[in-house]
Amino acid sequence: VQLQASGGGLVQPGGSLRLSCAASGTRFSVHHMGWYRQAPGKQRELVAFITSGGMLNYPDSVKGRFSISKNNAKKTVYLQMNSLKPEDTAVYYCKAVLGSAEFWGQGTLVTVSS
Repeated sequence: VQLQASGGGLVQPGGSLRLSCAASGTRFSVHHMGWYRQAPGKQRELVAFITSGGMLNYPDSVKGRFSISKNNAKKTVYLQMNSLKPEDTAVYYCKAVLGSAEFWGQGTLVTVSS
């Protein structure tokens, strides 16, 4: 399984970004998919999760601002991020889960700054 994340960049506080993570080498629809982030000096944390059946999970820190979705035909999972804050600055990673196996993509940097 290969995951390619994209869409990061520099955005002002209050702005929006949409991250994409394209999968290959797998039957995408059976995977649970997640977005995680890691800020400098901090542990990697869950940002959003979507199961193969479409159930969603968000931590309180992003609930109401971030939205995860997926397109099985395009084998892509998205993270729409709105009302961005400086504390959202981090490297964002996507992850695919199938049973006990986990696959990580390379990160994409999101910087929220004026």
